[in-house]
Amino acid sequence: MKDLDLAPIAITKPADMIMVQLRDLISAGTLKPGDKLPPERVLAEQFGIGRGYVREALKRLEFYGILKTLPQSGTRVANLSVRLLDGLIANVIRLEKSDLEAMIETRGIMESGAARLAAQRATLKDSDHLEHLFNRYKEKALKGQPAMDEDMLFHLKIAEISGNRVLQSLISLLVPEVHHLSFQKNTCPPERLLVAVKEHEQILQAIQQKDPDKAFEAMQRHMQQTTASL
Repeated sequence: MKDLDLAPIAITKPADMIMVQLRDLISAGTLKPGDKLPPERVLAEQFGIGRGYVREALKRLEFYGILKTLPQSGTRVANLSVRLLDGLIANVIRLEKSDLEAMIETRGIMESGAARLAAQRATLKDSDHLEHLFNRYKEKALKGQPAMDEDMLFHLKIAEISGNRVLQSLISLLVPEVHHLSFQKNTCPPERLLVAVKEHEQILQAIQQKDPDKAFEAMQRHMQQTTASL
C-alpha cells in the first residue's frame, strides 16, 4: 500500500475554542478593552459547554494578563489595544500545554522564592498547619498512593505563608495545571514518591527552622528532581 503524506490532525480543546471565540469578539469590536464579561454560568450556557472548560479558559487568559478579575467587579478585558490582545490570545492558544518540563521549571523559580519568604514569615501556627499537611501527604505517599491533592495543598500553603499575594496568585494558577499534567503522564511512580517525601520534609524543616537559604535550596532541589523524573 502506498504511503500517503498526511499531516496529524490536531484535536481542538474546548478551552481553546472558547478563547478563539473571545478573540474573534475582541477583533470584531463586540468585546472592547475594559468590557465586563458575563458570569461564568452565563458563558457556559451560551457556549453550550461545561463550566469547567469556561473556567479553564478564563484562568489561562487571566494568568497571561488578558483578563482582569477584581472583587465585586467581575472579570473584564484588560485595558490593552485590540491588536495586542489579539496577539496575546493567539500566543496563549499556541502555547504547548504538554511542555511539562518548562512549566515545572517556571514553577520552581516561583516556589523557591516563596519558600524563602515562608521561612522568613511563618508563624508557629503556619508551621504547625504546614506540618499537618505534610503528614497527610506522607501517610498516603508511603502507601504508594499518588497523593496529588495533598502534595498540591502543601505547596499552595507555602505560597500562602510567603505573604506575597501576587506570588501566591501565580503559583495557585500554575500548580494545579502542573499536577494535572503530571498525573496524566504518571511522572510520580512509587519509587519517586519515597524520595519526594524526604524532599518535602527538608522543605518543611527549613521553614520551621526559619532558614530562608535552606528553604530556597530545598525547594530548588525538589523541583530539579521533579524535572529529572520526567
